[in-house]
Amino acid sequence: MTSSPSVAGHDAVTDASAPPGFRGGWERLPQHHPLRTGRTLDAPLLQALTARTPARPPVWFMRQAGRSLPEYRQARQGTAMLDACLTPELAAEITLQPVRRHKVDAGIFFSDIVVPLRLAGVGVEIVPGKGPVLDRPVRTAADVAALPEIDDDALEPIREAVALTVAELGGTPLIGFAGAPFTVAAYMVEGGPSRDHLLPRTMMHADPEAWEALADWAARASGAFLRAQVLAGASAIQLFDSWAGSLSVRDYLDHAVGHSATALASVADLPVPRIHFGTGTGELLGAMRDAGADAIGVDHRIPLAEANRRLGGRTVLQGNIDPALLPAPTEVLRRHVDDVLRGGALAPGHVVNLGHGVPPETAPAVLTDLVSYIHEHRLVPARG
Repeated sequence: MTSSPSVAGHDAVTDASAPPGFRGGWERLPQHHPLRTGRTLDAPLLQALTARTPARPPVWFMRQAGRSLPEYRQARQGTAMLDACLTPELAAEITLQPVRRHKVDAGIFFSDIVVPLRLAGVGVEIVPGKGPVLDRPVRTAADVAALPEIDDDALEPIREAVALTVAELGGTPLIGFAGAPFTVAAYMVEGGPSRDHLLPRTMMHADPEAWEALADWAARASGAFLRAQVLAGASAIQLFDSWAGSLSVRDYLDHAVGHSATALASVADLPVPRIHFGTGTGELLGAMRDAGADAIGVDHRIPLAEANRRLGGRTVLQGNIDPALLPAPTEVLRRHVDDVLRGGALAPGHVVNLGHGVPPETAPAVLTDLVSYIHEHRLVPARG
């Protein structure tokens, strides 16, 4: 794990002493926060997210703390997924595992998009081999009205897990995590996973008032979840919209993006960078950015050069190594990574990642070697 010096001459970073690229609100962070003390301020991830140029490309992987790691499988043995997420010591250990093994440039908080539902008291379980399943789908205005709000005390296991993780990470940043309101609400309407997400898309038009109320509830839940992680020590956040690609551009604009903006606004008064990622969202990148994101995650479907063009060359990018190439011959994977790095270099900043999550069958050594290969590259600041 890396270390980062405090900002010289300051006991704590302030709006006046912060590097360019950060929003204000430093005094709202706790004094011990790793950004405010300067511990993660100049980590490669934070430099890239704020359009500064780190010495080497930062890299982390979605689902890097998961089934591809034998130590994860051992730690999780006999513990249900949501129970693991809500056991602070276990959640912290799982978050730290890929940082130790792969030497990635960030930890991503080990959690699931339905954890805020569980914290609010909604009946939900993650069924092995299937995914999140609710006791009762939420499909009517009465169902939405009956949903409980998250009590602040219920977030204590999250704060504790983040604090334990940050204490071990040193100068390596922790990224906070939450599901975007559309994806969370879609799970709630379907009652579980779906291939076409027909029920939530139908609800948008058949009962728009109920849909808006449900998506607003999901936005508040995800927002509270994000804010708790940031105030406990996360140095950046990512909002995942796994299912947004199922929407037309018009439906996304009319029924989804405003709720993502609400979730992202939950930390808008704090200086942490905000990443917005979706799958199948090449046509939505501009709207996702304008919802309040500082960086846009790009899946494997479009080149980063094209994503940069669509975003006007003014937005930090994250991505987008195709997970399908991880088991390919080393020279094939490295040629692909070189293409990704070239595309990312066109943007104001670039965080290397996959275009989706790590497949469970990925050999851990592949990721370790990939991180080492990416770290061999050197970046040169652009001339003004």
